[in-house]
Amino acid sequence: MKSSILALLLTFSSVTAILAQNNADKEAYTKMITERSAKIVTNLGITDPKKTEKVTIIIRNQYSNLNDIYAARDIRVKAIKEKNKDNKVARDSALAKDSRMVEASLVKLHKKYISKLSAQLTNEQVELVKNGMTYNVLPITYKAYQEQILTLTEDQKKQILIWLTEAREHAMDAESSDKKHAWFGKYKGRINNYLSAAGYDLKKEGIAWEKRRKAKAKTN
Repeated sequence: MKSSILALLLTFSSVTAILAQNNADKEAYTKMITERSAKIVTNLGITDPKKTEKVTIIIRNQYSNLNDIYAARDIRVKAIKEKNKDNKVARDSALAKDSRMVEASLVKLHKKYISKLSAQLTNEQVELVKNGMTYNVLPITYKAYQEQILTLTEDQKKQILIWLTEAREHAMDAESSDKKHAWFGKYKGRINNYLSAAGYDLKKEGIAWEKRRKAKAKTN
């Protein structure tokens, strides 16, 4: 009897410890995404404290909702792999189906998120939020292309911006920094192929750009 009670107490203690750790992890994560969201909002020029708080919460909730989608996916993927250890065809089919489901959830969430932001912010401020969520890769990369290739036409600049913007929309919903950058990498490959097809020697342009930057650095 005593041993049974002791076992129950130990089990209860273990469960309590796990729940406490989970709560601590959740609190730490919430704190992190709240701080990240607040940092983005700081650059929007909002002067109304209530609106600042509201927009911060919208962004924070987006990070949280994205995390929920990916966390649930990870659980399903693990179960699919365990269930189909000896059936690669069934496993790959189930994983592909799950991937499509995740993509549909992300698209739906993305639309709702942009709608919520647009109800509170100007178009320019929404752009700043998007850039803030993707490490400002779009404006940095767009500027770099123009500095590297001085003879870009207006149509070429427009196409580059279109592709970088599309990359950013995907990157906003990516689950990690690496995967956010991977989206831009994918579209930069498309841009580079486009420019090469237009007759630009990107290696030569890059060398010339580096020389210009070094020359400018010496004069400053």
